[in-house]
Formats: sequence, C-alpha cells, structure tokens
Amino acid sequence: MSIELEEGVEVKKAACWFCYQNCGMLVYVKNGEIIKIEGDPDHPINRGAMCPRPHTWREFLYHPQRLNYPLKRVGERGEGKFKRISWSEALNEIAAKLKELKEKYGPECVASIGGTNRTDDWARRRFFNLFGSPNVCHIAHVCWLPTFIAETVTYGWYAVPDLLNTKLIVVWGRNSGTNNLPEMRSILDAKENNNARLIVIDPRLSETAAKADIWLRIRPGTDGALALAWINVIINEELYDKEFIERYCYGFEKLREHIQQYTPEWAEKITWIPKEDIIETARMYATIKPATMLWGSKNEHMGWGSPSLFRARAILKAITGNLNRPGGNLVLGPDTEVYIDSDLELNDMLPPEQRAKQLGSDRFKMMTWPGYEVICKYTKEFWGKTPPAEWCCEAHPSYIWRAAVTGKPYPIKAIIVVASNPLVAYGNSKLIYEALKSVELLVTMDFWMTPTAMLSDYVLPAASWLERPVATSSFGTSNFIILSERPIQPLHERKTDFEFWRELGIRLGQEQYWPWKTLEEAYEYRLEPLGLGLSLSEFVHYIRMHSTTPQVTDKFATPTGKVELYSTILEQMGYDPLPVYKEPPMTPYSNPELAKEYPLILVTGIKFMPFHHSEQRQIPVLRRMHPDPLCHIHPDTARSLGINDGDWVWIETPKGRIKQKAFYNVSLHPQVVCAEASWWYPEKPGPEPSLFGVFESNVNILTDDDPEILDQVYGCYYYTGLLCKVYKAEE
Repeated sequence: MSIELEEGVEVKKAACWFCYQNCGMLVYVKNGEIIKIEGDPDHPINRGAMCPRPHTWREFLYHPQRLNYPLKRVGERGEGKFKRISWSEALNEIAAKLKELKEKYGPECVASIGGTNRTDDWARRRFFNLFGSPNVCHIAHVCWLPTFIAETVTYGWYAVPDLLNTKLIVVWGRNSGTNNLPEMRSILDAKENNNARLIVIDPRLSETAAKADIWLRIRPGTDGALALAWINVIINEELYDKEFIERYCYGFEKLREHIQQYTPEWAEKITWIPKEDIIETARMYATIKPATMLWGSKNEHMGWGSPSLFRARAILKAITGNLNRPGGNLVLGPDTEVYIDSDLELNDMLPPEQRAKQLGSDRFKMMTWPGYEVICKYTKEFWGKTPPAEWCCEAHPSYIWRAAVTGKPYPIKAIIVVASNPLVAYGNSKLIYEALKSVELLVTMDFWMTPTAMLSDYVLPAASWLERPVATSSFGTSNFIILSERPIQPLHERKTDFEFWRELGIRLGQEQYWPWKTLEEAYEYRLEPLGLGLSLSEFVHYIRMHSTTPQVTDKFATPTGKVELYSTILEQMGYDPLPVYKEPPMTPYSNPELAKEYPLILVTGIKFMPFHHSEQRQIPVLRRMHPDPLCHIHPDTARSLGINDGDWVWIETPKGRIKQKAFYNVSLHPQVVCAEASWWYPEKPGPEPSLFGVFESNVNILTDDDPEILDQVYGCYYYTGLLCKVYKAEE
C-alpha cells in the first residue's frame, strides 16, 4: 500500500522556506507527525523538484541544537550562560524594558534587524510603526532591493523577466544555477524550447555561465561601465525601438547626448572586456527579440559604482523595446485584488516627526522615508497600492551600529533581531560586534544559537516552515500571491514571528491593531477582498495561487506618466537624473597606492549550494557536501604565492584578515580572487572569544561600511571590487 493511501495520512500543501524561493512541498502527516516530504508537481515555482535542503527535513526539525524554549541571559554578555524561562516571562520582561527605554530616550532608540524573505515582515513593520520607531531594516542594502527602487523611479515598478517566451536571456551578476534552481530550470527550458541565446556577465565561470553562449568576464565592480557602453552602442547604431521610445519614454534626447562619453573603447579599458565583445553583445540584446534580463546581487554592491548599473539596466530594457513585451521584462505591478504587505504595515501610523528621525535618511534618500514617500505618491495613484515599506524604506544598518556605539545622532539602546545573523550578514563585522555589545537590550529570534544570539539578553525559538503557514509574493513585487498551509503544530515552544510581534504589541498597548489570533486568520484576511469566503486550507487546496491580470496601459507610475530615461524623481531628490559611471572606492584605478600593498581584486559574497547564506551548516549531510570555506584563486597566481590547491590561506584587506581554503579556479582573471560568504562554525565553542568562530572565515571582517564609500543614492554596500592580498596560512 502506498503512503498516500495509508489510513489516517493527510497530505499538506506546504512551502519550503530553507531559502526564499518557497518551493511547493507535499508533506505527509499522520497523528500530528511528519512521515514523508516530496516536491509538489503542481506547484508553479518548482514543479515537483527539490534541492538537497528539503531532503534533510528530519535532521532540521529534530536537530538537538534547535532552539526549543525561550532563554534569558544570566551571565555576562557573550559568556554563554542562559536559563530557560516561559514565553510569558520573556515577553513581559522585554515589553517592560522597551517601555522603559521609550520613556527615557524616545521610541527611535529601539531598532530591529531582519533577514531574507522568510518571515511575515509586515508584522514587524506594523509593530514598529505603532511603537513609533522608524529604525527597522533588513538585508535590503546587501540584496537586490536598490534595483527595485531604481526600476520603480524609471517605470513605476520592478519589471519581472518572462523566461517562458524569450529568445535571449541576459543574466547579469547572478548565478541561478546555485541560487535559484527553479529559475535555472526555466533558463534551460528557454534554451531548449525557444532556442534562446544566453549571455552571462560574471567575473567567474559560474554554473550559469557554463551554460552561456557568451560569457563576459568583467572586472569586478565595473558593471555600470558595461551597461552604459551597451546604451552607447544601441543608440549610436540606431538599434533602439523608435516607436516605443516616441510613445512611452521621456528624456531620450538628453540620454542620447549624455551617453556619447561612454564608448565601447572607454569601457574596454575599465571592464577588461574587449570592445568587440561589448559591441556584439549590445547588438544581440537590441536585435534578438524578445530579450529578457535577470538582475543579480553579486555584482551590484560596488559602493559608489552601484547607481549607474541599476539605472542603466532599466534604461536598456526600455530603449530596446523589451519592456512590457512578452518574452522581455514585464511591469506587472502588485496584486491589486488582495491585501498585500504594504496594506498591513500601518505605515500611516508612524508620525512625520518620527519618520524624519530615521537613521540614514539624510544621506541615502531613495531607500528611506524621503524617497519612499515620493515613489508612493505615484504608485498609489497608478496601481492603487504602494510598495511594501519592508523592502523600500529602511533605516541604514551602518547608522544603527554607529548610533549604538557613539550615541549619535541619538542613542540606539535596544535591537531586536529576527531571522538574521548580523555578525556575518553586514559589512564591518567588528563594528557590529561592538554595537551588539553596547545596547541595553538585545533580543534574537532564530532556529539556532547563532553568534548574534550568543550575545543576546533573550533568545527566542522560531517555528519553521514545517510548523507554520507561508504566504509568498516574490518579495512583494509581483502581481501574485501563493499560500501554503501549516503541516504540523510547532514543536516544543517554538512560535512564529507573527505571534512574537503580536503578543509583544499587545503588552505595549497595541491590542486593537492585532485582531488576528493566528497566521491563518491573518492570511484569510488578506484574501477577503476576493469575496470567496474560503478558509486558508480551502484556498490552498482548491486555488493555491492568485494573480491580478496585468494592466495594459500607455502610462507608467512616474511623474511624467512615461518611462523616465531622464528621472525627474532622482533629479527632485538631488541625484543624477541620468546614470553616471563612478569607479568604486578601492580599486587599482581609484587607489593605486593602496594597490601596491593589496594587489589583488576581491569579490566577497559568493553563494553556493547546499547552504543558504549563513544557514544549515549544522546539518551533517549538507556540511559533508561543502565542509570548508573556499577562496577561488587562479592557479598561476596561487603558485606564484607558494599556495597549493587546498591550502589554508589568509585573505587580507585594510579592515582585517580571514582564513579560507585555496580553491584553484582557472576561469578567474589572475588578478581576481573570490571569497565565499557567510561562514561561521556551529561546531566550535559558542561563548566568547570564539562566538562559534565567527571572526575566522567571515568575509565581512574584510569589508567596510563607512557611509562615505557606500552607494550614495540607495546605500548599497561595497562588497565587490575591493583590494586584497592573499598568502599562505602557516600552521
């Protein structure tokens, strides 16, 4: 008898949250316990496929190191001494401390750090807007959200790739082959079914680049120069879509004049890509119709150099006529028929005087309240919705750490961390360590005792995707929502982040704003505008996914109602209305003196299977697949330094040094090295000074977060194109 037919077995339609793809899973449950998991063949994202992570569900769910009960620190911070307390005690004490700090320093003294899209982050926003603090942030500044803002100021929302109907795919600084397997499947399907061509732009021959028709090995940090040179070729060779530009675009003549300086010959010297390849690929993108472009975060974090890339890519989609064209990039907007995240955040409850206190908003205006308010004016008029503030309106993390350490411009006294490990996630880890040690209250909610949790006053156990329902809408930027049900009730005393924020909010006088007692009720509320009257379980089993029919319109959600090649919003905010190339702060060209001591060019932040960022290193079968951190280096370079393949090496920048294992990679330029991201060692001692080895191999020991060197428009970090030196680590 098959497992599906056994008496008492239920099949729950769940969504994996081991990364943010939310692949559909069929979870077989009997007597409240999971007995089997398999990929859901009917799910639109993964179509039944599974990566290695869900196969380890049993190890993850029952792992002896999982956090199961609330803990309170009883020793010195970082000493590793905690005692078990009840949820009621933890919430009462946290609420009392927050109230005390709010009365003494103002609500803005409390900040929160979040992670990737695997929480109900609208609930966190809701809590903080009601509490009165604007200092909420998550991983946006080290992820792709600045691209979303740049595209929104250009044409009113993010343009999603249509891989199903495309003839040409440009993958820019992205490795779908490890970071987004459903997407990689769609890329390969397009190559097979549509005979689509594939161009990959990456310093390294990644898994995705290995499948490319053309791979452009770019000098790290110079992507903006390549994008601008593409525009130059397309305009000067009159390969642009004249009809689309005349009908839908604003500022083309200004762009034409501005772009003349960015020739292929100019870009060749900067990018190290032959001008012939620049010209050929620009022609391909403009003439092979339809063509689509995929964003990537690996090449976006170039400090000063980031804004030119974000805007130039958006402009390329428009001038070639690949915007809002089947097989191109589609501006679908939000789901207008259900309540989306921004409808639930209660952003209007945060007073203007508190918005003005948001840390970083005086400098990085486009990812904070000043820019968000301008953008929302037009998206609200056009779509009837606004982008979720959780992705577009962030206090800047660098300012939070500095305010915690220095008390300027005002003190940060409490930090609440949910689904994040800041000590490895953000630049300048040593400063973050100092900040976390400085606050009066540090709370962490997670699956594991992480290095950040080890420094906390309270550590709270989080329920996983196997113990909660899930709602996903592709970072809240697309016109759909997919709902999945809760397979089993949380084990031990694990809770969802929604429950944490709701129960904490009730203790601080917010009860009237938290009408839903469970996530199921909250998700059913999101569906109420549809008028279906279905429970969450019924919706999941009979419908599963809802999407709004895209609007067909001659207008865009911008001040001019057109695609703004020349951005009036950026001009209004005091930024360049047209993309301007700027060399990143620390390269052989911008800082030749420093390059004498640090002659190699470093890419930090390589992501790799089977881990997702800093997670899953506790899972034995996954760790055996990738036991050590790897530093990719060209064999000739390594041998010249006396380094053999597999040797432990020091990677050093002016900020510090770390150890990783040398990995010979012949695809790299001999002057380039690539270091893996997010390493810490759960098997090492947790108490200080070790903190699970967080300072040993963590690339953010090497990076800086000085606001002066970051992207001045969006606040993007500087992780790509740094200078470093590498040498053998002697025993």
